[in-house]
Amino acid sequence: MKILLIGATGTLGTAVHKALAERGHEILTVGRSGGDLRYDFTDPARTAELYERAGRVDAVVSAAGSVPYKPVTEMAPEDYLAAFHGKALSQIDLVRQGIPRISERGSFTLITGVLAREPIPTGTAASMANGAVEAFVRAAAIEIAPQRINAVSPTVFTESLAKYGDFFPGMPPVDLADVARAYVRSVEGAQTGQVYAL
Repeated sequence: MKILLIGATGTLGTAVHKALAERGHEILTVGRSGGDLRYDFTDPARTAELYERAGRVDAVVSAAGSVPYKPVTEMAPEDYLAAFHGKALSQIDLVRQGIPRISERGSFTLITGVLAREPIPTGTAASMANGAVEAFVRAAAIEIAPQRINAVSPTVFTESLAKYGDFFPGMPPVDLADVARAYVRSVEGAQTGQVYAL
């Protein structure tokens, strides 16, 4: 398959790229500062340009999204808007604009995260954005068939425990290789409307 991979140069994107490439897929990598194509997909106009440059693809895979972390008492409306735009709306628009640009039975795979189901202090914006992505995936799946859409929702990566482990006390980590396999499952499988929780 020809696959458009957003966020390809990040920690997760690198692992997903490796897993999909090993399966023989042709990967077009996209990042803000690296990759085959360099675009900020949080800008709808740039997303349109990205699709024009990429041409027709069989799958769109997202491993990108940003949210602020602050105590809820310190959050401002702008912080929640930034989280919604940076993680939810950007991926939603990637799907909206991508529907006419992927193959008839193509697929979208988005990224959410454990905070949609297991919140932590300072994570209200992330929980909100992740929950929005998951709700969108379930709703869009019933409208875009035979195209498919799923989300991957991992907990903290084993490889990132030294940096982020203290924020997820008692939560079992997940290896990046396992998360990447969930992306392979979404791209190559037949399910739609699923949130693969790891």
